[in-house]
Amino acid sequence: MEAFIQYDFLRNAVITGVLIGFTAPVLGVFIVVRRLALITDALSHITLTGIAFHLFLSQTLSILTGLSPVYMGMVFAAAGSLLIEKLRLVYTAYQELAVPIILSSAIGLGVIFISLADGFNQDLFQYLFGSIIAVSRDDLAAVAGITAFVAVVLILFYNQLLFIAFDENQARVSGIPVKSMNLLFIIMTALVIATSMQLVGILLVSSLMTLPVAAALQVAKSFRQMFMYSVIVGESAVISGMISAFYLDVSSGGMIVLAALFLLFSAMMYRRASGRPVYHPGRQKETAAE
Repeated sequence: MEAFIQYDFLRNAVITGVLIGFTAPVLGVFIVVRRLALITDALSHITLTGIAFHLFLSQTLSILTGLSPVYMGMVFAAAGSLLIEKLRLVYTAYQELAVPIILSSAIGLGVIFISLADGFNQDLFQYLFGSIIAVSRDDLAAVAGITAFVAVVLILFYNQLLFIAFDENQARVSGIPVKSMNLLFIIMTALVIATSMQLVGILLVSSLMTLPVAAALQVAKSFRQMFMYSVIVGESAVISGMISAFYLDVSSGGMIVLAALFLLFSAMMYRRASGRPVYHPGRQKETAAE
């Protein structure tokens, strides 16, 4: 508590972590149910491309020097999410191709921009693996704004997003604007990933969207419990990971992921000891959609 009161960067990191610990697992539930877990990796690499592009441009454009690379990462992530959704409409019979196409393109462009920006530096290393000292007040404001945006969208369109997650074709027949909802959801996911990278790191942010959900599947008995346990695991992993990273002076992203893995393995052992089956939300499709 003394360190929390004394250091502004630690307060920024803790508050940011609490917000991310909510938004990432909540969106992760929809991602896992839709079997789109790899989309988080694609969007995180697109974000890395945007950051590398910002670092490259800042060498010649002094106006970008005082601007956080996060915003360029958000622009690239949002653009990449639009391209993924467009490709899903092009390859209607093989929609999963959209993710590796964008993922490979992002990696290729990212490597080129990193090379043009004179390779890896300390700033880029922090974005790759996360750092609690890298979270500024502006980053906190961005995360708070996106968290509020996600909360409002979920409150207004929860039933539609849930219906689409379980049965996209039936949702389309029922009159739900599937294309618009998918576009809104993937943009939300891109923005959450882009703002989470300061704390967790680009290469690890997808773990915060999937590991809490994987742990929740081990102990949940209903879809609502799946949401609740995902958030509990996400918050616990973020807070314990940040505390460990602060005292051990290591990357916050790595410690957060290790904490989430520990909670996942603990949930697996609990389920096995209790003899309960793994929760499968797809088996309750009709009930959840109603």
